[in-house]
Amino acid sequence: MRDHKIRGIIFDLGNVLLDFNHMIAAEKLSGFTDKKGKEIYDLFFDSQKTQLFEEGKISASEFFKGVKGMLNLKIPYEEFVPIWNGIFYFTDKNLQVYNLARSLKTGYRLALLTNINFLHLEHVKKIFPILDAFHNILASCELGLRTPQPEIYQKALEILGTQAQETFYTDDRIELISGAKKLGINAVVFFGVEQLKKDFIAAGVNINWQI
Repeated sequence: MRDHKIRGIIFDLGNVLLDFNHMIAAEKLSGFTDKKGKEIYDLFFDSQKTQLFEEGKISASEFFKGVKGMLNLKIPYEEFVPIWNGIFYFTDKNLQVYNLARSLKTGYRLALLTNINFLHLEHVKKIFPILDAFHNILASCELGLRTPQPEIYQKALEILGTQAQETFYTDDRIELISGAKKLGINAVVFFGVEQLKKDFIAAGVNINWQI
């Protein structure tokens, strides 16, 4: 029997609630530079500048200026933004996760925790009506922190109003799950909706709440 009842649940966004592929943008951008899609991807999709943008440490215009210089990009900011934002797509898997989250909102404090920049965040809010499943949206660009930094998990717990042992967290990246586990959070890697349901049940989460 568990010593701590789960009171709060944290979901990741990317490849859990909403799928994405950076290569979509990289291939499109390759038409406006002398670099190939793979080279573009390797250069900046997990670069220091991208991380600073995700932490809200630089503005969208500053980020674009850096990208334009790095890639010798021959398009203006207004043309770059829709390409940069066009990496997301909603799948049946995502729909199942969304519906599951909405049902759990009845009985638990729910938060979405994501490493995301301001442009992507505003795009998701505008195009994909999925954030209503959560009590709190915890975006790295607004918190000034990124997972797996311990401080962002601690901030999430503070906002949810739960202790680590009372909190369940799922993410598709094992290194982010490992970071949360170090704080005592009940964290599991996302391997699909059916496995997630099993993980919920194992943690004592009631998945039979009605929307």
